[in-house]
Amino acid sequence: MVDLSSLTPPIALGPLDGRYRSVTAPLTNYLSEAALNRARLQVEVEWLIHLTEGHVLPGAPVLSAAEKAYLRDVVASFGADEIAELAEIEAVTRHDVKAVEYLLKRRLDAAPAALGEDTVLPTVHEIVHIFCTSEDINNLSYALTIRDAVQDVWLPAARGLVEDLTALAHDNADAAMLSRTHGQAATPTTLGKEMAVLAWRLSRQVRRVEATEYLGKINGATGTYGAHVVSVPGADWEAVSRSFVEGLGLTWNPLTTQIESHDWQAELYSDVARFNRIAHNLATDVWTYISLGYFHQRLSAQGSTGSSTMPHKVNPIRFENGEANLEISCSLLDTLAATLVTSRLQRDLTDSTTQRNIGVAFGHSLLALDNIRRGLAGLDVDRSRLAEDLDATWEVLGEPVQQAMRAASVAGATGMADPYERLKELTRGKKVTPEAMREFIAGLGMPADVEARLLALTPASYTGLAEQLVSHLEG
Repeated sequence: MVDLSSLTPPIALGPLDGRYRSVTAPLTNYLSEAALNRARLQVEVEWLIHLTEGHVLPGAPVLSAAEKAYLRDVVASFGADEIAELAEIEAVTRHDVKAVEYLLKRRLDAAPAALGEDTVLPTVHEIVHIFCTSEDINNLSYALTIRDAVQDVWLPAARGLVEDLTALAHDNADAAMLSRTHGQAATPTTLGKEMAVLAWRLSRQVRRVEATEYLGKINGATGTYGAHVVSVPGADWEAVSRSFVEGLGLTWNPLTTQIESHDWQAELYSDVARFNRIAHNLATDVWTYISLGYFHQRLSAQGSTGSSTMPHKVNPIRFENGEANLEISCSLLDTLAATLVTSRLQRDLTDSTTQRNIGVAFGHSLLALDNIRRGLAGLDVDRSRLAEDLDATWEVLGEPVQQAMRAASVAGATGMADPYERLKELTRGKKVTPEAMREFIAGLGMPADVEARLLALTPASYTGLAEQLVSHLEG
């Protein structure tokens, strides 16, 4: 048999880079190994510029605008050739951050060809990575890439799902539907109101993710600025650190060990996982509504094949795919949130391996959101089926009749004793006809206005404020 591992181009091991790459590809620009290395290069370049701009290092040259532009273009032009070159360097260094440092130094040496022989860039080798431990570069790089991935890719998808669900809720705010508490017929609601509940829950989690603080630090091997103070005692190193971190658009963390503590990451992953779980609830509820016939799936939206052997079927694959990917995403996010907050003493390397799975966790979530949104877009509401179920369950009116009896009793009406027990006798375990319910109401001796209101009530009209509650959603 052919050894599939030896084929060119390489075959992806995982589904996110194989079968589903078209959906998850946007995350590659932020959460891939190549994107991490580009961010590392960015941090190294900006640290070099920051130290020379601020006159922090005695004797360091001031870079010209052209030299700063050249350095920043090293980051902007980072592509396939640089990825390959970096891999060659790392094969020698056996250290990923050191390889980035050496790549930048090569570009410093190459600067005269672009800027002229009088450029000072070849002379600033020793400012590259000065006072930095690898984690100084890594924590800032991860903060930048995670922030941009969340803001540019994941949040737009999450907001899109909320918008789709909000539109579905508004369109069906008045679509009376039988509720099913514990899987059994219960007080009617509207389909729109039930979709609104899920949209509301998801929107709260979106706001939490939007409010995420992305923290960073640059303070040396154990977070003490030890080498900084010994080497350049006259500098205000806390101020230098803070201005650099905040200049990257991050929040400065003043107290760390060798690593930035990753607490903000754990908070973010918990919020995203909670969003995932609510979306999972959405997928399972919609799946159930499809099985009840409340939703029909349009064939054009779901594809031409439902079952391989049963041609009548249109399987709810979008929602099942969403469920599975949300479960995988949550498992990874939970692990990230649980493990990243712990580091042995001042530093261990468990986070190095763990953080390489951030893109995978977000990838499965993104894939799930895409599938659920596609699934929702292919649904039609069958209002006749909703009405059919309601008209077959008049026993659900036992609740309002009982409560009206209680209210009438409080208001002074007689003959209203034991309302729960009387309605239980009428309805429990029985199919109640409209005639039987109305006969029961007429025989209660209720005040005329209450009796008229109850006699006019049907399961379809017994939805309370459900329709107007949808107005709490924006859009």
